[in-house]
Amino acid sequence: MTLMIPSSSKFWHDVLILLIFGSSAGAASTYNLDTNLAGSSFFDNFNFFTGPDPTNGFVNYVSAVEAANLGLAGPGPNGAMYIGVDYSTTLSTSAPGRNSVRISSKQSWTHGLFIADIAHMPGGICGTWPAFWSFGPNWPQSGEIDIIEGVNSNDDNLMSLHTSPDCTIAGSGQTGTLQSNNCDGNLNDNTGCSSTASTDSSYGGPFNAISGGVYATEWTSQYIKIWFFPRSSIPQDITNGVPDPQTWGTPQANFRGSCDIDTHFANHNLVFDTTFCGDWAANVWTSDPVCSSLAPTCVGYVASNPSAFIDA
Repeated sequence: MTLMIPSSSKFWHDVLILLIFGSSAGAASTYNLDTNLAGSSFFDNFNFFTGPDPTNGFVNYVSAVEAANLGLAGPGPNGAMYIGVDYSTTLSTSAPGRNSVRISSKQSWTHGLFIADIAHMPGGICGTWPAFWSFGPNWPQSGEIDIIEGVNSNDDNLMSLHTSPDCTIAGSGQTGTLQSNNCDGNLNDNTGCSSTASTDSSYGGPFNAISGGVYATEWTSQYIKIWFFPRSSIPQDITNGVPDPQTWGTPQANFRGSCDIDTHFANHNLVFDTTFCGDWAANVWTSDPVCSSLAPTCVGYVASNPSAFIDA
């Protein structure tokens, strides 16, 4: 089978480089490569989720076979891998939703240094809710880490944790702006604790304009930290395959405080997905002046405007 991809199409891509490092000899600053998810075998490491969207999105998640046949997942230009959504079908608002992909890693991890090189993301488009994240079994008992996330027209990345009760963060030692400090996933409409990035280039259109970059997430027993490095300033130690977070400076997010990390986070699978509307994007539709000017409702817009999602 040959996949024909229009040259103007852009998706989650260059998820070609997803490196997971494990600490050696108990030294948190010394890491050895554990797993390399890359190239033509990238999707062999993931399961395709096909159930109803847990966040109630207007989306139809397709299987691996369907994704390949529809051109929604597979090899892209320059050796990259891509993940896309349907951008040609006009839908009824009562239909299952727009075809998309959600993949979850077959392997799980507790602790590690997770490095993702991404050239393009589907952010900043009205109706979309893309995310790169991880979670453990029995949500929220084993925690959730949201590394990249946003909805509709926003261009600021939101990094979050969702946990069982009794986990709060201080919000210090980071360049991002603290939005909430209580990580309990059962409170405040499941908002968890979160920080927004300090640079617009870390998400959506501005991210894509600089050809993306590298997200690095360090998870230890003491903290969870997230860095973003634009394409032009990726640390040499990452490029050389010997990453040392102690040399990277202040992270965008520093999730540390009154929280026993090992009690609240374990056995995480990595996830890439793009959903539409749902519990977040639909609920803030009317407060987004860009999106609300396009249609009265999120679902109505997503159903009727497939070409809006060619970059998603």
